[in-house]
Parts: sequence; structure tokens; C-alpha cells
Amino acid sequence: MRITRVRVAAQAFFILLFLFFAFVTQFGYLKGYPVSLFLEADPLVAIATAISTHAVYQGLLWSLVILIPTLLLGRVFCNWICPFGTLHQIIGWLFNARGNDEKIQSNRYKKVFALKYYILTAFVLAAIFGSLQIGLLDPICLLARSMTTSVLPAIDQPTEWIYVRPHVHQLGWVVGGLFLFFVAMNLAIPRFFCRVVCPLGATLGVLSRFSIWRVERDTQKCVDCDLCLQRCEGASDPHTNLRKSECFVCFNCIDDCPYDALSFKALPPPAHEVTYPDIARRKAIFAGLTGLLFFSLSRRSGDLTKNFKKEVIRPPGSVAEPDFLERCIKCDQCIRVCPTNVLQPAMFESGVEGVWTPIMNMKMGYCELNCTLCGQVCPTGA
Repeated sequence: MRITRVRVAAQAFFILLFLFFAFVTQFGYLKGYPVSLFLEADPLVAIATAISTHAVYQGLLWSLVILIPTLLLGRVFCNWICPFGTLHQIIGWLFNARGNDEKIQSNRYKKVFALKYYILTAFVLAAIFGSLQIGLLDPICLLARSMTTSVLPAIDQPTEWIYVRPHVHQLGWVVGGLFLFFVAMNLAIPRFFCRVVCPLGATLGVLSRFSIWRVERDTQKCVDCDLCLQRCEGASDPHTNLRKSECFVCFNCIDDCPYDALSFKALPPPAHEVTYPDIARRKAIFAGLTGLLFFSLSRRSGDLTKNFKKEVIRPPGSVAEPDFLERCIKCDQCIRVCPTNVLQPAMFESGVEGVWTPIMNMKMGYCELNCTLCGQVCPTGA
């Protein structure tokens, strides 16, 4: 199908663009490129920072561009633009040794796929009280952080062609291990991160219930062969009433249907869809309480908003600590661009709330006089 070729071309373009930006986000290569474009176009970053700071940073207005196709077509971002989603699809394609029957079974919807909505609920409740934690699992933040602290330094170790000077990041193996875990889980559950964990996917899933177009099944033509499930990226049950919030708009099901029973239509009958995400109210309330308790306990266990701690010196130009914790999304762009390696991802120096936020470690480097690169690449103004 021609539209799937367009999708593959779009995926290739955006993942290569992300990798290009990741490479040039460093001293000597920056040259005015909009290296934080993917982070600024992330709707979850915009929504969460708006909740935590009660303001929208100007650069995050790019996210409105992503919301428009979501409200029209559904979760287009997940399988057309998101570089982390494309990476998972590539790994699944390369290492999927399942037979046809196993593929069909692995792509049926499962209750565990609702977990991402509870994760999103916990993050939103924490943000309401001023603790911005979406960067822990947001796919763009997670991928940017992994490239900064693990992937690119690991590639540079034997080659020495990426950095002007070698970069070392404290406990980078922890970030790299989490990255490899999510990638490897594709061998157990296809698109595991996207289906089970991703809070950005959950955000777009909630918004996609308003989408005008979606996959529609002609019950007169369908013979219940379930072949549409062989390559379904979102496990959205196209063989029955489509789960609108789970569909990645990959069009694989339309390609794979031998009876032309599936099509992409505007305003199909609501009776043929599952409009709302599969969320249990009590579990959602529990997730919200978890986010609330996280803020309360983490702030009490490591409150740096009032007490100075010499191990936690933020990058030059940072806002006050309370505002910093409301803005920083832990993407580590500032760490990536730092020419002297002085900026490091924090572990527990700033408490649980500040894990992977940037701090200055004078044992690793020094702050270059008149250098403002960290402030230039920060997508949220932290």
C-alpha cells in the first residue's frame, strides 16, 4: 500500500533527523541547529510543564503542531514521528522469530497495556504539586538522555570521533541499562514500551478519542481470519471493535487484510469502536495518590528548595531550585552540549525528586567562562 511506504519514509526521516540533532548537540557542531526540536514538539512536555509552572514556555508551542493530527487522525506521532517508537519497530522487525499464529496472539490487546495510563496519572498528580517527573519515562526525554550519557559515549570509546574531548558520565550504565531493557523487551512483547509504559502514548491515546478518522471494519466482508493482527503495532484489535486509543495509525492491518474489509474512514459508526482507554477508576485513583505521595515524600526526604547543598550546584543561569524542579525534564541536553564535561546527571545528590537532573561536578571538569550553551539548548527554560 502506498500510504505505508510514505509512513516508512517518514519514520526514516525523523529518526535520522533525531540522530543528526543528537550528534551536533555539542560544542563545535551546534551552529544554530534547532537541536531541541523533538523535545519542544513533545505534547507531554508542554502539558506537564504547563501544569507544574502554570505557564507555557514559548519554545513548547511546537507541540501544538503534533496535537492537530492527533485530534484528526489519532496517534500518528507514535508510529510516524517518534524516533523511540521507530527504534522499537526496527528491533521487532529484525529479531521477531514468531510464526504467524504467534504474531497474531502477541498482537491481541492485553489488560497490562493500560499501565501507561496509570503512570501518566501519577506523573500528572506530581506535576500539579510542582514535581516534574515525566522525563523519567517520556520517550523523547528517555532517548535523548540515553544518547547523552550512554549510547554516544559508548560509541566514542573505541572510535574517538564523536567528542572534541572524551566525555564520562557518572552511573551512565544505569541509564544505558534501562534503555537496553526497554529495547530488549520487544523480544517478549512487541512494542513493549509503547504499549505498556509510554506516558506520551497514553496522553495521545486520551486525545485520540476525539479523532475524526480511524480504521473501520466492514462486517459484511470480514471473515474473522484475524490476519489483520499479524503486524498490528498498537495491539488495537482491528479484527473487532477498534480500540481507538491504542491504534498507531500504521495501516498494516489494512495492508494485510485479504478481503478488503478494513479501510480508513471519517466519522465511522461509534458502535464499531472502543472510544475510551481501558482504565479502572479505583486503579486510576490509586495511581493519582501514588503521584501525590511521591511529591510529598521525595520533597521531605531531600528538600533543597530551602537548604543549600554543595554537591548540588545547578548549571549557570538556572532558575531557583523550586522553579528548577518544576521545569527540568531530565532530558540532559545541557549535559550533552557541555564542552568540559562538568555537567553530570544527578543520582541521589538532590534527593529522589532530582534523579538525572543536571549538577556541576568539579571533579569531572570545569565551567568555561562566558559559555552559555546549556541555556541555549534547554527546551523548558530551566
